[in-house]
Amino acid sequence: MLTPLLPHRIPNATRVGEKVAFTRTLTEADAALFIGVTWDVNPYHTDDAYVAETRFGRRIVPGLLTASLLTHLGGLWAFLATEMAFEFLGPVYIGDTVTAESEIVEVNEKGWVRLAGRVIGPDGQDVLRATIRGYPGRFAARE
Repeated sequence: MLTPLLPHRIPNATRVGEKVAFTRTLTEADAALFIGVTWDVNPYHTDDAYVAETRFGRRIVPGLLTASLLTHLGGLWAFLATEMAFEFLGPVYIGDTVTAESEIVEVNEKGWVRLAGRVIGPDGQDVLRATIRGYPGRFAARE
């Protein structure tokens, strides 16, 4: 069987310091689809009248939707996560444009790697920090 080659999707090698990032605007449709799949019907995400009376003032995106943006980056590396820990630092509102970033911070001789992830809000501040551990895919060398 041939080894898959994804020359524009993965880093040159599993090396400390390799980074990948992307930017996305989280829409009403994104939140609705996530809520529909997870049944996270928390009024902070679903009820305009309720959340208007809170410190947020308007609906926020489910925290795990924000965190799941990091899985896109793992998918680019064919990364299979075995542990994920999140620290939620601030709200993400529907319509916010955020940047998800992941960096390889440790490579173990047994093959697992540790990633430092973060999601940056529209004001340039981190809204989420993550530590992710798992195994990267195996790919043929790039030309």
